[in-house]
Amino acid sequence: MTERPGSDLPEYRRTAEPSGGNPQAEEQQATLGDVAGAYAAKAGVERGDDGQIDVLKSVGGVRGLAEAIVPGLLFTLLFTLTSELYLSLGAAVASAAAFSAANLVQKRPLMQSLTGVIGVIICAVFALRSGSGTEFFLPGFFVNAAYILAFAVSIAVRWPVAGLLFGFIRGENLEWRASRKRIRAYALATWIIIAVFALRLGVQLPLYLADNVGALGTMRLAMGVPLYALGLWLAWMVSRPLTQQESGKHPG
Repeated sequence: MTERPGSDLPEYRRTAEPSGGNPQAEEQQATLGDVAGAYAAKAGVERGDDGQIDVLKSVGGVRGLAEAIVPGLLFTLLFTLTSELYLSLGAAVASAAAFSAANLVQKRPLMQSLTGVIGVIICAVFALRSGSGTEFFLPGFFVNAAYILAFAVSIAVRWPVAGLLFGFIRGENLEWRASRKRIRAYALATWIIIAVFALRLGVQLPLYLADNVGALGTMRLAMGVPLYALGLWLAWMVSRPLTQQESGKHPG
């Protein structure tokens, strides 16, 4: 449902208490707001014209999907078919580099594709050092574990990451922190995203320990962007602020 301004303004935004005119507190709030806003912008989460989260744009569009999927897909297919580690790694790194080169030629933002190239190279180094195809996927486990820890800490300190991601897209900025209900809603949304990372570890670690490259690569692809997109959408929906009409309250 679209969140509109005016009479549909979320209830907490009409009842939030002011900061009390403390210049130091207001300056700290503004600084935190700038940092949070920059984080939200870099995260790439976007809102569609209908007021809902644009999941496809938030994961980089069709181009972003391809950049995230193709290197791992090539490695998995080639290694499963040929068992040639160098060939499989070469194809994965080359595909990631090709996306970066194409973005450079087309003068598109390079951050996502450069990050992808670096990530693939790191995975390739792990695989080359061990001589095992499953080691290509090992860095991903560390990344997921780091996200789980960071997101859990954000909930513990009452700055849930989902609030930083979604608050600025919804025009809430940091006002949601004045409402316990909004903090709880964004904490729940953050737990949903944590569940995505935890589910990846729970499913993929046994495949890694079993040295099953084909199954591990397949699950890494299936539980990559598609699962993250689903988690992002669910987190957005459960954290949607109630409007005046939905909360059953009327101004007065």
